[in-house]
Amino acid sequence: MNYSITSKSDELVMMLVHYFITIENYTPIMVKGAKDEIWLENLDGPYRIIRINSNHIHNEEQYKYDIFRTSKIIEQIKKKTLSLKVNTLNILINVDEDLQVNKEDNNISSIIIEDVNQITSDKNILKIFPQIQNKLIKDLEGLDLIVNVTNDINAKTIEANETYSKIFTPKKAVITPMLITICFIVFIAMYIFGNGSLDTKTLLLFGANNRGLIQAGQVWRLITSIFLHIGLIHLLTNMYALYVIGRQLEGFLGKTKFLIIFLVSGLLGSLLSAVMHDAVSAGASGAIFGLLGSLLYFGYHYRLYLGSVLRSQIIPVILINLVVGFTLFSSIDNFAHLGGLIGGYLCTMALGIPGKSNKSDQINGSIVLILLIAFLSYMLVRV
Repeated sequence: MNYSITSKSDELVMMLVHYFITIENYTPIMVKGAKDEIWLENLDGPYRIIRINSNHIHNEEQYKYDIFRTSKIIEQIKKKTLSLKVNTLNILINVDEDLQVNKEDNNISSIIIEDVNQITSDKNILKIFPQIQNKLIKDLEGLDLIVNVTNDINAKTIEANETYSKIFTPKKAVITPMLITICFIVFIAMYIFGNGSLDTKTLLLFGANNRGLIQAGQVWRLITSIFLHIGLIHLLTNMYALYVIGRQLEGFLGKTKFLIIFLVSGLLGSLLSAVMHDAVSAGASGAIFGLLGSLLYFGYHYRLYLGSVLRSQIIPVILINLVVGFTLFSSIDNFAHLGGLIGGYLCTMALGIPGKSNKSDQINGSIVLILLIAFLSYMLVRV
């Protein structure tokens, strides 16, 4: 980001950009046609978008056009980030003295800042960004300011790039092939030691899910049923899905979190299935839907990078499978899919994702997940 500082307003822009990037974790975004204005984005910030505009605004008509143009750009950002609402802080650096701005226009909060003292004395700004009073660079100017700001932003950028590189660099999957291998071994074992995967007695012998047997104390079936499959097509379909989704998600989240999410999703899927019907059921599809739920949570928090994938692949796959399962195929255990999907989302929220999660989200996710498991367990006993 190159600047030629020629005025105090330019210095003020540099101070603000430095603070929001290095302290508040905002990142610059490219906006087509934007001149003498800087757009910053933080999907988890108090304001999703901060716009710093140093263009001279002469009158109310020009201000209204500026707000109109800003709102159109924000509409594009909404589509890109799958957001219904994008609250924006619109900082105006250069306006005529007699111009009055509306504090709120369509989720766009506009403020006029013409010097450093205005920033550090504005109660509303200090309430939202309490660190700005002490962290804003105020004692440098000219070349010293440029060098300091540039070095700090570059260091922050390198740190962010290292985090993203660590997450998105392809890694060798270990847990995914292990889970696939277990499912194949169990499938073969059903033919060696039983009457095959289509035989009900054999399925029950190997640990298929069944409400009555779980109520009798065989709670381990909630987990063992994940690794059983009814027929070769069922096995191959699920294993292909696990191979495609699992390798990617394991790379994003790491081996331990991935395994926990798989098992917890399978558990939730088995629980909801047992609550809703008393048939003999089996399969890893509930756990696989949990991986989709996990990917949904992960993709939402990294939607700047995965937004198009989220819109064009992940969400459509989830919706199509649920709709097809509930409307066309009565043999599909849709409640296992739904339970797994919810379980995977909540479990990922509870465990946290690299570089994005905060403690409050993890605590909330843990509480809701525990309550859901407790509620379904209670319902299973009562039905």
